[in-house]
Amino acid sequence: MPTFRRPTQRPSSARAVRVTSYRNPDKKVAGPRTAQGTAPSSRTPASPALQLTTGNHAVLLTLPVPPSVNHQYATVNGRRLLSSVGRAYKAQVGQLVWLKLAQSADRSTLLSQLQSEWLALSIRFYFTSALRRDVDGGLKIAQDALCEGLGINDNRIVEIHLYKHIDKDNPRIEVCLAPVSSS
Repeated sequence: MPTFRRPTQRPSSARAVRVTSYRNPDKKVAGPRTAQGTAPSSRTPASPALQLTTGNHAVLLTLPVPPSVNHQYATVNGRRLLSSVGRAYKAQVGQLVWLKLAQSADRSTLLSQLQSEWLALSIRFYFTSALRRDVDGGLKIAQDALCEGLGINDNRIVEIHLYKHIDKDNPRIEVCLAPVSSS
């Protein structure tokens, strides 16, 4: 029997806020890079729609802002579960990721590399207000949604960079997922 789902709605001066790395500090490695070989820029234009760029085997996406932590989870019979809003967000991101991957010519090479190497994740949050949201509140759900959409295990991520920006007219997150390369 087919299941029917309600259509999902989109949830509605840069500073490095948190940098986490679980790699050996003595090992020298470069951070995530874009197709041009430079770190993602805070001045990258973004449209409300999803953008996917694959270059040097990095995934660059523009996604909707995830729901706040207060809306991500619900308590049911004393257990904390992902809320319907959280599930809808993850499903939406997963669909958008696979839609764009289907249009990519080198998707099999990209997915193979992402599934076999250690990864670095960089997320730039663009909120409508500086004080309403914590930068790390959307990390876990965005990371889970992206990794599930790509069909990879998020335990491959060994380096995380989070940035908080303000854009009242176009709230979004810009994500860069790239293999960690030794240099």
